[in-house]
Amino acid sequence: MNFSASKQVVRPPQRGIFPLDHYAECKPVMKEYLSCLKDAKDKHHMCREISRQYLECRMERDLMAKEDLDKMGFSADAQVAESYEYDKSRERDGWVAGKHIDKKMKWWFQRSGGYSE
Repeated sequence: MNFSASKQVVRPPQRGIFPLDHYAECKPVMKEYLSCLKDAKDKHHMCREISRQYLECRMERDLMAKEDLDKMGFSADAQVAESYEYDKSRERDGWVAGKHIDKKMKWWFQRSGGYSE
């Protein structure tokens, strides 16, 4: 069988790979976004508008395909309404996940009705 005879069609991915910003046209907005992420302790929903500005900058300069930002998660109904951080109070009090289980568990093949030969 000769595999070189058939022609292979290579298709680019729909999203994820786009030209690099070689001339740093959108770098100020990118730096502002990264700074916002750092200040917000990586809570990206706090930096939503800056993220939108960065994507708009890339689209305006043909560094990525123009697309409706509402479809990319920037619509009003996709906005994070209430967000809270878990306070870990149970862990500070000494709670450990799984410690409340007293019974020794068996492997799936050791259980009755499980694996049989």
